[in-house]
Amino acid sequence: MLFNDTYQTIREATEGIFRDKGSKFIAYAYPIKTENEIKEIIAALRNEHAKARHFCWAMRLTPDRNVHRFNDDGEPSGTAGRPILNALLSADVTNILVVVVRYFGGTLLGVPGLINAYKSATQEALSAANIVQKTVNDVYEVNFDYLAMNDVMKIIKEEQLNVLSQDFDTQCQITFEVRKSNLNQVLNKLDKVEGLKTVYLGTV
Repeated sequence: MLFNDTYQTIREATEGIFRDKGSKFIAYAYPIKTENEIKEIIAALRNEHAKARHFCWAMRLTPDRNVHRFNDDGEPSGTAGRPILNALLSADVTNILVVVVRYFGGTLLGVPGLINAYKSATQEALSAANIVQKTVNDVYEVNFDYLAMNDVMKIIKEEQLNVLSQDFDTQCQITFEVRKSNLNQVLNKLDKVEGLKTVYLGTV
């Protein structure tokens, strides 16, 4: 296979905690689908932890894991966001945001201490997480004549496609998702159905 059509993410939000010299680092891990969710999550945490000094974070997005961002939020450059991201890379998870909330304990930890603290807090949150494997799926819509209904339903059943919506009027329409690695096989079968049109809607 030319590409990997599976990826790992976390099922639900979790947290982990790490303490060093009086400072407390609370890591919150969230499964996310888009960057738009980040602002709201951080705003809620700032509200909840009004006395905390820093809210450092890193995220990874997309099944091919190539979208990532991080933020040191006032900590020395490279001591917070990057170690959080590195922990996500090590765990090979994506579609995830980790925010580490730091309460300062009065003693400076120095660069190695900070890197270790942010990484360790993130690892704690990840070890508490339920990591699940998901497949990369393409979503297609097919339009066909009522007469082709049996042929189309047979393919959907044979290939165990996940039907997202269907509308059977005079013109029939079905939206389904198919695992990327099975895509060509499914499209070849659908191509053989007379008068059927397929429309690609995106990847999930």
